Amino acid sequence: MTITIVVIFILLMLSAFFSGSETALTAASKPVMHHKEQDGDPRAGIVNRLRQYQERLIGAILLGNNLVNILASALATSVMIELFGERGVVYATAAMTALVLIFSEILPKTYALQHADSMALRVARPMSILVVVFAPVTQTIQVIVRATLRLFGSGEGPGTDRERELRGAIELHADDVVVGDHHAERTMLHGVLDLEDVGVWEIMVHRRKVQMIDITRPMEEILDTVLASPHTRIPIYDKDPDNIVGVLHAREALKAIVRGAKPETAEDVRALSSEPWFIPDSTTLADQLKAFKERHEHFAIVVDEYGAFEGVVSLEDILEEIVGDIADETDVEVVGVQPQTDGSVIVRGDVTIRDLNRRFGWRLPDEEAATVAGLLLYETRRIPDVGQQFRFHGLEFEVLRRIRNQITRIKLREVREVATDELN
Repeated sequence: MTITIVVIFILLMLSAFFSGSETALTAASKPVMHHKEQDGDPRAGIVNRLRQYQERLIGAILLGNNLVNILASALATSVMIELFGERGVVYATAAMTALVLIFSEILPKTYALQHADSMALRVARPMSILVVVFAPVTQTIQVIVRATLRLFGSGEGPGTDRERELRGAIELHADDVVVGDHHAERTMLHGVLDLEDVGVWEIMVHRRKVQMIDITRPMEEILDTVLASPHTRIPIYDKDPDNIVGVLHAREALKAIVRGAKPETAEDVRALSSEPWFIPDSTTLADQLKAFKERHEHFAIVVDEYGAFEGVVSLEDILEEIVGDIADETDVEVVGVQPQTDGSVIVRGDVTIRDLNRRFGWRLPDEEAATVAGLLLYETRRIPDVGQQFRFHGLEFEVLRRIRNQITRIKLREVREVATDELN
């Protein structure tokens, strides 16, 4: 009987080993293991290979864990029956449940969670041996499992949604640290993931704000405009703004002046200009960023499905979607968002929804409109008057200023409880 008790104790220790190994190997940090493997730690390489074939690893762990637990329970039952008769079954069940739960499950798994990386390195070699030893049995089990799933029409599910997993990881990290540089890091990571989903029409500079030059104007006026402009690239058109004939780079104009070849005619301006690059407004930021890189250009003209001029987009505009606003000495500071002491925010109508979401953590939809004024028009289905208030998407919108049919200033206030989208 003493030998049997010793064997039960050893089996419980093995059960604890399997439970702790499972938790450690699955919870260990992938970046840490990769870095250690690169530094020459062979144990980290074993951990990475075991995780690469996770089905075999889990199969071996579960097989070993169940074998030792069942064997320990059977031995304990035989000992209790010998001591207490038929009541020994009840005693053995209660005792083994408590022992397995505390010492073979909770205790080793708690320790493994707290020391996942170090424990994973310690158990890597023995677990790799067990995976090889148990391979014939685990592979047979996997065949039976897959056949059973196919029999019931439950094939293997789709792969993990990597993008959703990444977004979730970013948000989990943000829940732990949401101040200082970490907020900027979260914004940048979300910006990178959003490149595939955002079209250039959402970030472009609208045609109403684009500084342009009519090449039919007097040459002195054209040169004054170029020299006074904070922009290095300026679209030029011939009489009609939709008739864009080139993009004038301020550097080329200055070079011509320095060389003594000051442009005198519209044809001279055209000669200094580069060919305009037209892109559809449906182009995603990811595709446009790739196109900028391939063409070695930084500036494009955005047109709609009818070929009408909508706006311009630059490489800087796309980079700002990732890293935030990039200010330089030529930028003109324009205040478009004004937080108020009462918690409300006054914004210009042309402030983009994406900028508001990124700054305040809101979840305003930007599928149907790019600006806050556009969202207000889309939701209300009319042009509201000054003073009207509306509630939707958890915010209260109040129109503060309207110029003709354009909403130019809006006050936004968060609403704690909004049961349904409601228009007042």
